[in-house]
Amino acid sequence: MILCLETATALCSVALCNEKGVISLRENDEGKSHASSLTPFIIELLNEAGIRAGELEAVAVSKGPGSFTGLRIGVSVAKGISYAASVPLIGVETTRSMFHGFTANTANQYLFKKSDLFCPAIDARRMEIYYSVFDMKGRIVKDIRAEILGKDSFSGLPAPSRIFFFGDGAIKFKNTITRGNVVFNSSYRISSSSMYKPAYQAFNDHMFEDVAYFEPFYLKDFLTSKPVKNILGK
Repeated sequence: MILCLETATALCSVALCNEKGVISLRENDEGKSHASSLTPFIIELLNEAGIRAGELEAVAVSKGPGSFTGLRIGVSVAKGISYAASVPLIGVETTRSMFHGFTANTANQYLFKKSDLFCPAIDARRMEIYYSVFDMKGRIVKDIRAEILGKDSFSGLPAPSRIFFFGDGAIKFKNTITRGNVVFNSSYRISSSSMYKPAYQAFNDHMFEDVAYFEPFYLKDFLTSKPVKNILGK
């Protein structure tokens, strides 16, 4: 079994999975709860399954992009488990996890075609988003990036193809893009339950992270807000 941790957004999510799917899941979407909820969720799932951390096949963590603080907490906990329990560490790109979750959960709703394209989008503050584009087979069509989207952002993609936009960043540009054949899904939310396929693919391919050097994929530097008032009077 692989323990999957998802902390890239406001949702704190932990899943215990095998190659067939999710065995058990714990989630909290109250926001800023990662530090207080993550470890208790992990303990609950391991106790429920009657196993210790050392009996896991691996621990997988959403490596980003996403919330700077959330990613830092998730990666730190995953590295701690991996090191202490001597189990492999797997980093899963957040947008790839979203692709797997969306296509699995909405297949009956949209009846996907081979020509369809998928754009998982994560809020990156203001009008910027983190996103990438996948084809139906999960192959990269447009590499992951941080970008302020305009009306012509996807004009280079095949016009007949439907493009599905989903994630907490998708709604930000719903009224901006003029391209036709676009579908917006505002109900999709990221979850650790979407990680098991890419996690097991990495596990079977022996694509593990170096615990000592692995860092979150922030994609861009963390920026703090400029204080409105200088309390030192300078």
